[in-house]
Amino acid sequence: MKPMIRVLVLACLLPVLVDCAVRHYNFDVVMKSKTRLCSSKPIVTVNGKFPGPTLYAREGDNVLVRVVNHVKYNVSIHWHGIRQLRTGWADGPAYITQCPIPTGQSYLYNFTITGQRGTLLWHAHILWLRSTVHGAIVILPKPGVPYPFPQPHKEVVVVLAEWWKSDTEAVINEAIKSGLAPNVSDAHTINGHPGPVLNCPSQEGFELPVENSKTYLLRLINAALNEELFFKIAGHKLTVVEVDATYVKPFETDTVLIAPGQTTNVLVSADQNSGKYLVTVSPFMDAPVAVDNLTATATLHYSGTLANTPTTFTTPPPKNATPVANKFADSLRALNSKQYPALVPQTIDHNLFFTVGLGINPCPTCKAANGSRVVASINNVTFVMPTTALLQAHFFNISGVFTTDFPANPPHVFNYSGTPPTNLQTINGTKAFRLAYNSTVQLVLQDTGIIAPENHPVHLHGFNFFAVGRGIGNYNPKTDPQKFNLVDPVERNTIGVPSGGWVAIRFRADNPGVWFMHCHLEVHTTWGLKMPFLVDNGKGPDQSLLPPPSDLPKC
Repeated sequence: MKPMIRVLVLACLLPVLVDCAVRHYNFDVVMKSKTRLCSSKPIVTVNGKFPGPTLYAREGDNVLVRVVNHVKYNVSIHWHGIRQLRTGWADGPAYITQCPIPTGQSYLYNFTITGQRGTLLWHAHILWLRSTVHGAIVILPKPGVPYPFPQPHKEVVVVLAEWWKSDTEAVINEAIKSGLAPNVSDAHTINGHPGPVLNCPSQEGFELPVENSKTYLLRLINAALNEELFFKIAGHKLTVVEVDATYVKPFETDTVLIAPGQTTNVLVSADQNSGKYLVTVSPFMDAPVAVDNLTATATLHYSGTLANTPTTFTTPPPKNATPVANKFADSLRALNSKQYPALVPQTIDHNLFFTVGLGINPCPTCKAANGSRVVASINNVTFVMPTTALLQAHFFNISGVFTTDFPANPPHVFNYSGTPPTNLQTINGTKAFRLAYNSTVQLVLQDTGIIAPENHPVHLHGFNFFAVGRGIGNYNPKTDPQKFNLVDPVERNTIGVPSGGWVAIRFRADNPGVWFMHCHLEVHTTWGLKMPFLVDNGKGPDQSLLPPPSDLPKC
């Protein structure tokens, strides 16, 4: 076995009485030249791979990942969707739960997968490095525990992403300097490959081999920086069985909508005539915002099909296909079975209302933007990244790093989905919202539509939440809660706030630490659409944050 990825399974090969293991991985962060769109460039990778290696584990396993930084950038890795119960030091967002790993140094991420099974992802959580530093996390059920759907013949990880011909760090640095939006990507990718495109027709795409009458589980991951994506396979229906590592009531669709940071498991049956069938990945954007319009393609290839057999094509949805997106979102329901119940908080301790959107602040050096810069905010607070990690400041009582006065409601009330206010400026601050251990939270996220209404995929670290309601227009606190689904709402870690609309989520603050919440469109995160929740310790050691490991990087 290659030394760059060592997986030591201590127990899972033993009898089923033992249902946990310690799994060791080595992630070497290195530069590697890759060729896409008929041009080459060096990219930051883990172990030289794009996408990076898949991390396999079972529910209950202890996972140890040693990350060694061999590149010029500071690095941190986030295990997106892993609850990290009491192990916030391993969560990964730079300057939130840890200082980043400097060049030439390493850090051992140590966490246990508790009560989770399914597909998640890992990615860099500093700068724009996650454009190429990302990969899949596959959490299998405990030994002897079946899936709550038919056992597939085979499972395939499918990572969707974006590709820039330019260095992505140069792209965002130029945008920050100018005060304007960064250039969009040059292509989308399916397992690292865009497929043939007009300016590079010789470029091969990903091929998914299938056998007639067999069923396959596709583990779809959107690792793109800035774009929600539609996924389709010509001539084949997709049965959705899981999102964000939580089981859902199965439903059939021909199109999956998947936002950055989200995962979706689908069953596809090879029940068509033998041949080659086009797989398409295309953007969803129902606002006047620039996107990469290039469709990535792959091929579903039946065994025995001749090479010269023509491919069966499909047409991806229009990029502004809001009805397709809404139909998919509205179809998601938690499985809510006896074995996998939907434990939706029925009473609420904190009723929060957060606006999410853009703004414009002065920037004398931003000549391209006429002395202004585009920013983003939550409740009109544009988050300023600290230089000391928040979790360290919290644990060691270091003053002056952050405050706990993040507003529970917008400081200015206006017609959020209508005419914007005349003053588009935001307040800069490093503010957290404090929660008592085990308190219950209802959070309504409202798009403001300032500059443009836009769908924001918001990710909450450290927790899953239940999406109990969504709507278009302004949230009405009197009438909208009457329509909430408190029985079987979908459970996620990343949720799309619809353009010009709102979404309501509920969660229980049962994980002590500092937990980041941010838009998973990297451009909006860069602009400041982010904030942390600080969850206090409960009673006793089992409800308290563990002390930091000895090799925690220093700022």
